[in-house]
Amino acid sequence: MQAVQFDSHGDRDVLEYGEFPDPEPGRDEVVIDVKAAALNHLDIWTRRGLPGVDLKMPHIPGSDAAGVVDEVGDGVSRFEPGDRVAVLAGKSGGGDEFTRKGDPTLAPDFHIIGEHVRGVHSEYAAVPAENLTPVPEGVDWETAAASPLVFQTAWRMLRDRGDLKAGESVLVLGASGGVGHAAVQIADHAGAEVFATASSQEKLDYAEELGADHTINYEEADFASEIRDLTDGRGVDMVVDHIGAQTWQDSLKSLVKGGRVVTCGATTGGNPETDINRIFWNQLQVIGSTMATPGQADEVLDLVWKGEMEPRVRETLPMSEIARAHEIIEDREGFGKVVVVPDSEL
Repeated sequence: MQAVQFDSHGDRDVLEYGEFPDPEPGRDEVVIDVKAAALNHLDIWTRRGLPGVDLKMPHIPGSDAAGVVDEVGDGVSRFEPGDRVAVLAGKSGGGDEFTRKGDPTLAPDFHIIGEHVRGVHSEYAAVPAENLTPVPEGVDWETAAASPLVFQTAWRMLRDRGDLKAGESVLVLGASGGVGHAAVQIADHAGAEVFATASSQEKLDYAEELGADHTINYEEADFASEIRDLTDGRGVDMVVDHIGAQTWQDSLKSLVKGGRVVTCGATTGGNPETDINRIFWNQLQVIGSTMATPGQADEVLDLVWKGEMEPRVRETLPMSEIARAHEIIEDREGFGKVVVVPDSEL
């Protein structure tokens, strides 16, 4: 088969699209005939190299894909050839106290397909059956591939970890990215007043289309000051910050007393200066969140499959143009997700 791969970490020039051995399903695995796959910023970090993550090379990246079941292992009864499926990338080995309590994302061995083990940016991919969710007829492959990681991540972050309630106010940073544009829709669906930041008027217009009530161009204004002005000095109940070091201080400044900041990533760095005095005096909560449980993922994806939420796709490219796909993500071009399709499907 043809697969995106790299045999060393580095810049985009380490990526290639070429021959790779066909996968065979293990006992509890399914081989998917991939129809579309999608990128996340995680793919950039994986390509560059993550501290403490020692990958088997060559590595196939990619945590998002959708397609048709081609073959199933002997222990699989949930799926059969011909089924339409999408990948849920979070995985734990089971048997630990957290998985037994229903939250595998807290398991000591929790890992992500495409980040810690070989991913799904290929013509075929072998995936554990428990990491697949059905895709209804009528849902196009771009939507099925682009939705799972970002919508499950944003759903758990806002609804479960952040306990967002109707009537509250939410500031979503980086609303043009994958998690950001999903978070805007989830906050709007929850009945919150949504504030969103982006770097251009075009991106802000898209955010408004998806449910943002107020928008801020962070290239032209200090968003913490703007939030204070827009809320008559109060601040917002929640800030969704997956940006990290570059925005952390202003995220804390944007919160009402007793407010909370929820985070699932740190694209500009994971070690920001922080204001402990502000945190304890204003009694702020800092809440981390990673991926989602299968039940949480199915809950939000059901809304996507029904058309109540949608992934915006900024560009769809042949899988052989994977370097260009990475460039779009790195340079923050456009709004929403980047999708790649195996060349054999075009």
